[in-house]
Amino acid sequence: MSQFNPADKIQDLQYFGEFGGVNPSISDSSTYTFLSAKTMFDTFEGNAEGCYLYSRHSSPSNLYLDKALAEMEGTESANVAASGMGAITPTLLQLCGNGDHVVSSRTIYGGTYAFLKNFAPRMGVNTTFVDITKLDIVEAAITPNTKVLYCETVSNPLLEVANLAELSKIAKKHNIKLVVDNTFSPLSVSPIKLGADIVLHSLTKYINGSSDTVGGVVCASQEFINSLKDVNSGASMLLGPTMDSMRSASVMKNLRTLHLRIKQHSNNAMYLSKKFEQDGLKVVYPGLESHPSHEVYKNMINPEYGFGGMMTVDVGSLDKANALMELMQEKNLGYLAVSLGFYKTLFSAPGTSTSSEIPEDEQKEMGLSDGLIRFSIGLDNNIERTYEMMKDCMKELNVL
Repeated sequence: MSQFNPADKIQDLQYFGEFGGVNPSISDSSTYTFLSAKTMFDTFEGNAEGCYLYSRHSSPSNLYLDKALAEMEGTESANVAASGMGAITPTLLQLCGNGDHVVSSRTIYGGTYAFLKNFAPRMGVNTTFVDITKLDIVEAAITPNTKVLYCETVSNPLLEVANLAELSKIAKKHNIKLVVDNTFSPLSVSPIKLGADIVLHSLTKYINGSSDTVGGVVCASQEFINSLKDVNSGASMLLGPTMDSMRSASVMKNLRTLHLRIKQHSNNAMYLSKKFEQDGLKVVYPGLESHPSHEVYKNMINPEYGFGGMMTVDVGSLDKANALMELMQEKNLGYLAVSLGFYKTLFSAPGTSTSSEIPEDEQKEMGLSDGLIRFSIGLDNNIERTYEMMKDCMKELNVL
C-alpha cells in the first residue's frame, strides 16, 4: 500500500488554463463547433480524440475532474455525474439487465437500497441483501444469474467494514463484478488495489467537502467507462445524469485539499470515539479496537489518512437522540442535517432520515436502533473543547 499514495497522484496532476492560468479554464458551453462535417460524424462515432460535441457526451471541465479522480482511485478512467445516485444507478443498469441478479450488502445508503429493492425489479433485476461481513453467506447468495457483488467500504450508517480483498476473491471465483461505494473512505482506502472492479463516490460528501455541490463519479476501466458513455447503449449517456461544468470545476479545486481534510476528520473522530467509549457510551468507530472489523480495516487503510470521520453513538431512544441533536445544534457544535464531509459536524438519526427507505423490521434485523445518531465529525481545530461541550450536552440530557 505504501507504494500507492492517492494524494500524490492528485498532486502530480497539473493543468494549464487556455490563457496560462493555474486553474484549468471552465468550459461554459453546452455544445461545440466543428471545422468539418466529417469530424462531427467521427465524434458521434466516438473516434475523434480531443474533440467535443455536446456536454452530455463530455466537456473539458468534466474530463479534467474525471482524470483526477481516476488517478486518485488508481483506475484507467472515470466518469463524473450529477449526483452520487447518478453514478450508482447507471453503473448497475449497465452491468445488469432483465433476469440478472445482484448480491448487495444489507447496510447501504438508503437511496441505493431503495433503487435495488423497489426500482430495479421493474426492469427484471433482483437483489439479495446479505450481511457483507459474513463471507460464507455472501458466497451462498450468488446464483448463476448474479452479475454484481455490491457493497460500501464502510457501510452507511452502521459502519460495517467490507473485507474487500476477500470479497474480490469471491467475485473473481464466480466471474462477477465487485462494485464498491467508497464515499465514506476516500484516500483512506483504495478499493481497486484490493481487487474491486468499479469504485463509486458521491462527490457531494468528503471529496467536495463544502456541502454546496451535488455530484458523483464512476472510477473503472476505460472499457467500462466507454460502455457507460456509448451513444447507443450507454446508461450514463442515455439516462443523462450529466455534471455541470461549473460544478465540476468547483469540485476540482476542493479535491486538492482532500488529503488535509481527511486527516483532520479522522484525527477528530478517533479522539471523540475514544473519549465517549471511555465514558461508557455505545460508540461504533472502525478505529476503535472494540469494532468487530477493526483489524480488517486496519489492514485495508492507507494509514496516514486514518479510519475516517464517521462515528455512531447509540443514546437509547429516538426522543433522547432528537433532544441531544437539537441541543448540540443550539450550542453551535454542528448541524442537525443529513450528508457528511462538511467542515462542521453533521448529525442525524439515520433510521428516520438517510435510511428511512429501509422498512422498520429490516432496520431492527440489521441492528439499526431508534437511538442511533450518525456523526460526520468536522474539522474542529480544538477537538478537546468540542468533546467537553458535547459531554456537557449529554450530561444535561442524562445521556451520560
